[in-house]
Amino acid sequence: MTVVTQIGGIIYLIAILSVKRSAKKRQLKKLAIFSGLYLIATFLIVPNVAPIFGREKITETEFLRAKSFFYKLANRNYVRPKLNESLNQIATKFEKRNSGIKMIYLDANFPFIDKFPLLPHLSHNDGKKVDVSLIYEEPNGKLTNKKPSVSGYGVYEDPTENEYDQNSVCKQRGNWQYDFPKYLTLGTVNKDIEFSEKGTRELVNLILRQNSTGKLFIEPHLKTRLNLKSGKVRFHGCQAVRHDDHIHFQLK
Repeated sequence: MTVVTQIGGIIYLIAILSVKRSAKKRQLKKLAIFSGLYLIATFLIVPNVAPIFGREKITETEFLRAKSFFYKLANRNYVRPKLNESLNQIATKFEKRNSGIKMIYLDANFPFIDKFPLLPHLSHNDGKKVDVSLIYEEPNGKLTNKKPSVSGYGVYEDPTENEYDQNSVCKQRGNWQYDFPKYLTLGTVNKDIEFSEKGTRELVNLILRQNSTGKLFIEPHLKTRLNLKSGKVRFHGCQAVRHDDHIHFQLK
């Protein structure tokens, strides 16, 4: 629970200590206490304490949404105020250009303590990083808010035969984890939609134009395909996981 939510382990320990070993229906009582305390902490206490650590919840709007309620329930939706501001500016500009199309965020950061790992990510540990979904389109070419996986991760826009295959290169070097998120989809959906080059390029360029953006990670073949020239676009390294199912960007 600590690995997944940061605060869950402590709350579970409190729940265990709150119920006597001799109590009837002990497991049920522990579950009830844990659930109640966890929800109170997550939605009432943590948002008010996180600013002490320089972080705040991502402010959702009609243009900016989490892919799943899980990211909010697991306290993985915290960022520094500057990143929060940037997210909303980007989402607003993108929707103005593409009516009704939202910016969808995935994992951001935990609310407390720099360098506390947000697994399976290597760097989401200081409030400066966030993952957002690629943009997809219907068979008729119209942009859509639909995504190809339940979690937002794990369904890749693979390189073509003529594009550089970073996944194969990294795995040949022994980095077996490079495409591990394919096991984290929680189910594939909307199999009729396709990756939108135009929509994703437009979103990426809006991110890159933000003065606060320091780096953006996307798979090398997509960098080439989308004709991204900015020096802010970097390769994340074989020790990480592939980035052709989402975009990662971070503050300077």
